[in-house]
Amino acid sequence: MRGMAARRRRWRWWLLGAAALFVGLQLLPFGRVENPPVTAEPAWDSPRTRALAARACFDCHSNRSTRQWYHVAPVSWLVAYDVARAREHLNFSEWDREQEEDASDAAGEVEDGDMPLRRYLLVHPEARLTDAERAELARGLEETDRRGEPGEGREEAAEAAEEAAEEEDDGGGRRRGRGRGRGGRGPG
Repeated sequence: MRGMAARRRRWRWWLLGAAALFVGLQLLPFGRVENPPVTAEPAWDSPRTRALAARACFDCHSNRSTRQWYHVAPVSWLVAYDVARAREHLNFSEWDREQEEDASDAAGEVEDGDMPLRRYLLVHPEARLTDAERAELARGLEETDRRGEPGEGREEAAEAAEEAAEEEDDGGGRRRGRGRGRGGRGPG
């Protein structure tokens, strides 16, 4: 009986220690995704291409990342790393700067099923594309890449973002199920 009480006390201390460690990790200043201002978006070939890209790509490949329930350490560290890498490769919100990849490269990855990443789709099923949507997005990204020039400037991009947010709002201030996408290359 006495040994069992001692065991319970040890478990209680272990649980308290683990909880304290978890709370302490939340205070560390990394693992946060910042959204710098949108400077320019591509000259999209159509509103449909932009809508598909917003749904399947923008959460990582733009400055419009949304904060989700899983943004707690240490998961948030992986998310921040993936978003930073994705933005380095391709950022639809900074189309006026040199990109490591272009929309044509993204089209190939979408078409091959490499994007959005599978681990992203596990927590964002709304970003999953049907085969028809995948083909449509790939074609649209190819056409957008042919245009080459930035489309919307900062003001127009901000207005488009506000309009998109209003369309996604269900009237009660909550977002509907349509989410943003996830892209970027994983580590390595």
